[in-house]
Formats: sequence, structure tokens, C-alpha cells
Amino acid sequence: MPDLIHLLPDSVANQIAAGEVVQRPASAVKELLENAVDAGASHIKLIIKDAGKTLIQVIDDGCGLSERDARMCFERHATSKIQTANDLLSIHTLGFRGEALASIASIAQVELKSKRIDDEVGTSIIIEGSEFKTQTPVSTPEGTSISVKNLFFNVPARRNFLKSNSLELKYIVEEFLRVALVNSKVAFVLYNQDRILHQVSASNLKQRVVALFGNAYNQRLIPISQETGIVNIHGFIAKPEFAKKSRGEQYFFTNGRFIKNPYLHHAIENAFQQLIPKDSFPAYFIYLTVDPKTIDVNIHPTKTEINFQDSKSIYAILHSAIRQSLGNFNLTPTLDFEQETSMDIHPQSKDAEIRQPTIKVDPDYNPFEKKVKPQFEIPLPPRGKGNESQWKPLYDPLKDVHFKPDFSSKEEQTTQHFFANWDKDVTLNNHIRPFQAQSRYIVSATQSGVVILDPQKAMERIIYERLISALENNQPSMQRQLHPQTILLSPADFEMTMEMIDVFEKAGFVIREFGKNTILIEASPADCLTENMTELFENILEGLKSGTDDGKTKLQVRLSKSLAKSIASFRKPNMQTEEMEGIIEQLFACKVPELTPDGNPTMIFITFEDLNKKFK
Repeated sequence: MPDLIHLLPDSVANQIAAGEVVQRPASAVKELLENAVDAGASHIKLIIKDAGKTLIQVIDDGCGLSERDARMCFERHATSKIQTANDLLSIHTLGFRGEALASIASIAQVELKSKRIDDEVGTSIIIEGSEFKTQTPVSTPEGTSISVKNLFFNVPARRNFLKSNSLELKYIVEEFLRVALVNSKVAFVLYNQDRILHQVSASNLKQRVVALFGNAYNQRLIPISQETGIVNIHGFIAKPEFAKKSRGEQYFFTNGRFIKNPYLHHAIENAFQQLIPKDSFPAYFIYLTVDPKTIDVNIHPTKTEINFQDSKSIYAILHSAIRQSLGNFNLTPTLDFEQETSMDIHPQSKDAEIRQPTIKVDPDYNPFEKKVKPQFEIPLPPRGKGNESQWKPLYDPLKDVHFKPDFSSKEEQTTQHFFANWDKDVTLNNHIRPFQAQSRYIVSATQSGVVILDPQKAMERIIYERLISALENNQPSMQRQLHPQTILLSPADFEMTMEMIDVFEKAGFVIREFGKNTILIEASPADCLTENMTELFENILEGLKSGTDDGKTKLQVRLSKSLAKSIASFRKPNMQTEEMEGIIEQLFACKVPELTPDGNPTMIFITFEDLNKKFK
């Protein structure tokens, strides 16, 4: 029998590696930007077309590549960052694995132009799907320009897996921000469809944050600084009143590298405890500097996961530094006791008469004497016939009182709670009127059983079908805002909103651009009854980020789902009987009343037959 195991060609191995290194266009953007930073560039330009599917181009003024290095950089595990295994213990660069360019070149059409400072001409290389095409001399500026065209052109399944252009652009902007935030001494420019999205010059860290996220952050940020033998911490946290319902501006950097660390994130959340609501998240931009020998970066190809040698100490130091910063700005709760004024001694004038203190004694006071408070007595009329006109009015205040059963045993607490939520009139038109349990669930009865509804999930279905009906008829129901509201978004969310402006308009929104990363909402769907439009809109954007289809129709359906869920979450918990009856009628008029748009149940139905079996 012939041998079965054989060595895979480099092109196949590179495509396999690309599955982890390059998951979407944003992954390629991250690798190319990090290479430009490692090259010592002072100006970096990122050009995007069609959310990176058609073109990703990075231009820098770094050290450049020689003719041989330009060819070698596309080989697997070819790198200039490390030489031996010991170098992994002292990594000072962003890249070191030598996998990124080889992986990108295996799934795209790549053109590289590079020139060193001392060279007269540069070199140009074209590679398509790991296949080397040409390498020729070229006249090019000092530095490197690399273009990645038609990403995943030879992996159609991966290309079809990509999300909509607006969402993919959001991921690209997020990667751009992560690199730009930590390299404040480098100037960055981001182009999308030949339009400048971000342009920042070299500055300090606070100026970089304000330049990327808007001038409003100039007043929101609180500096944080702590230097120890284990870790040096500096950066900024946002004031508690600016906490958001979504995880937006939360950035951790270690030794100039963006990381994700839930353990350290918990330290920040714990420091903000009792300062922000439980369902809100604080914004922070925190930079950690540690000895490279005390961390392990070589965990995942994306290099965003890091193991710390002494994570518990870093947790405690970070938590303490944040609490100290909050305290310095008088944002932590303090014990504020009322001052005892009886002990205050006011200074006397020199002419005031000095007298010996005197006391008063009650000689008739007996501490052992019990005093009985006089009881209020109701004078009763004399008994006898003919006195009804006198005693009956005493019971008039009780004529409208409905007495309820008095349950004293613990076994009957459930029944007691049932009666506590029961309405005064239990019958109406030969059916039981609905009531609310635990200030949330609606309980009602039908001819064949008992139905329990979740009003929030029921409103999701009701609002969703209204929006879909308006979308099909091309007649969105909207209401003009008496006072249009401005909303400051993160750069990524702002770009996603601008890309989807026509989709929002079909749903009933009228949105205008109103400055850097700011939108103005002039009209909203008729079902948007909340005054907190900022929180509502942020929830809508969070729901949209889970989409996978690029079609406009599917995008509008996802917007309808997210909008219905966000609006329903603002419904008041306690409802009148008429409101509950209205929800029940509207829900059963829906096409799919038993499920939310996401497929979750809106109600539970128990037949009387099942109840009889339960009670035997």
C-alpha cells in the first residue's frame, strides 16, 4: 500500500493559517497597520473600498524593504522581529510570528511597493493566491505601500460569510482606532470610498482620544496614573454619568498592544460599583507597561490575549488606581453626616457676664411610674329599636371595601400573593379579566385554559409586525421630534449609521449628520415613546451588529427586529387592566403571536385538562 501521509504545499498551508489570522477584512487591516508601526513610520494612511472587500491599502513612511526582504516577507514564518526562542521573552514589537503577510497573500491579490531611504529605486512585487507573479524595480516614495485587492477571491465560502458592508466597515474602523489610540506620536488618515473618515496628527494621549471620539470627551475624561515595581498604569476613565448601555469605548493596552482581558475588566467594573447602574458600562482608555519577561503574548495568532505572571497584583493595583482617581475628582460616595450643633461653643465677648451653670430638677418625677396614654373613644348611641339612622352611618366608609381572605400559614403564601394581584372586578363579559403577577407577567384565561404572557416580549412581536407591514407598504409611520435630539456616537457606530442612513429612513427615522461623530434625530417611528433617545438608539445599533446578510431587505428586517426589541424594553412595568387587554388583543391579531422575532416564546399556555391532572 502507498504511504498516506504527505506534506501539504505551502499555498494550502497558508490558506489554512489564514483561517485564524485573517477572519475578515478588519483582520488584514490590523496586521498591515501593525507592520507599518513596527517599521517606524511617522505618517500612516489607510485606504478602504467596499468595506475592504475590494481594496485595503496601507501607505507608510517607515524604513522600507530591500529587494530581498520584499520577497522574503511573504514566506511563512519569515520575520525581522525575533531571531531565537529567547526573544519571545522580550518582545517589544507588535508582530513577531511571521504569518500575517503569507496568510493574506494566499487569499488575495497583493501588490507591494517599497523603498529604503538610501536606495535610488524601490521594488514592486505582485502575488495572487500565494502564486508569485512579478518583481520589478519601481520609482516610489520612501517607505512601503501594500495593496490587498479582492480579499477571499479564491475562498468563496469565506467571502459569503462576511457581514454587510456597514458592519464590516465598523470592524475596520475599530481596528484603526485600536492602533491609533496607542500610537499617539504617529499621524493617521483613514479613507473610505475616497472620503476622509479620520485624520489625526501627532499629539499626546488625551488629544488623540478627543480627536478620535469628539470634543465632548475633553470634559468627560479623568486621568489615571500609578507607578509600581510590577506595573505602570496611565490613561483615562470616563466620568460615571457618561456610562453607556453597551460596551463601547473600552480599551486596554499593554506595552503598546491592544488586549482583551476580562479579568482586568472586572477590576474596573468593580471600581465603578455603586457609581453606575448595573446594566451600564464605563468607558476607559488604560495603558499598562510591564516587563516583557512577565507576560506571554504568544497565545493566539491575533495576539490580543495575554497571560500576566502576576495578574492578581495587577488587578489590585488597577482597582486601587481607579478608585483613587474617582476619589480625587470627588466622584466616589462619601459619608456625609449632619454636623452636631449642640456641641458648638461660640466665643464670648470680653464684656460678657460669666455665670455658673445651673440645672433644673423636677421633684415630682418618678422614673418607675407607668403612664397610660388616654385612648380615643367613639361614643356609641344607646341600643334599641329606631336607632338605625344613628348607627348605620358609622359603616358607610366600609361599603366600598372588598374583604380578602386572611392567610396566615406559610403554605398559603402563594395563594395570598395571587389574591394580592387580583383586580376588584373578576368577571367581565363572561370571561376573567387579566391581572399582573410580579409586576411583569400578564395572566389571563381562555375558554380552554390559562395563558401567561411576557408583555415585553409580546410588544416585541406587535411592534415588529407593525414595522414590517409599514416596510412592505413603503409607508413608515413617524413622528416629528418637537426638540430634535443630538446623539454622540463612537466613530465606528457613527460610520455604520451613515452607511445605513437610507435603511433608517425606511423604518421611520429622519437622521442628519451634526458634527464629528454626532447625529441629529429629527423624527422617529411612532412607537418610540421614550424620551431617552440616546439609549434607545445605542440599543438599536447593538442589535444590528449581529447581522450576516448584505442585502438591503435583510438589513431592514434586522433593523425592525432590533428596533422592536429596543422599544419594547422601555415599556413601563405596571399596567392598567385596559392596557393588558389591549396587549392581548394586539398579540393574538399578529401572524405569529406565540414567538418573538428572535424566536423566543411570548406566552405559555396551560390547558384546564393539564391543570386537572396536576391537581389530580
